[in-house]
Amino acid sequence: MGENIEWLDGKTDDLEKAFAIRIEVFCDEQGYAPSMELDNQDASSWHLLYCMNGIPAATGRVYWKDGRTIGLGRIAVRQPWRGKGLGRKVLSAMEEKARALGAQSAELDAQCRAIGFYEKCGYIVCGEEHMDGHVPHKLMRKNL
Repeated sequence: MGENIEWLDGKTDDLEKAFAIRIEVFCDEQGYAPSMELDNQDASSWHLLYCMNGIPAATGRVYWKDGRTIGLGRIAVRQPWRGKGLGRKVLSAMEEKARALGAQSAELDAQCRAIGFYEKCGYIVCGEEHMDGHVPHKLMRKNL
């Protein structure tokens, strides 16, 4: 079976598997409230569902921030697949989607502990540290 990427439209597709990954990673592991995790942005986003051998392993969403910038968010890799390069594959697929939609740049709100990962992927910090819930974040940007 191998690896499989599926793009789900937040307006029309079933997002249950993508939401389950987000709840597992952000709520169960990191302590976010489910009411904070699932929000109104979901309906106007494209959601990536990355499966390994048929098992949902990772997710993320892309959405327009303005006429030239796509936001990347809710990037989550389930624990059994961490440290194996899947995060980079997910991010690359999200950037491809953003380019296909016509975006010139991508922005994401990175947890401070993940800034090094995003810098290795070409992102630069472009905002001050701020809190998202109980976790410090910084805005990062990359030209596509």
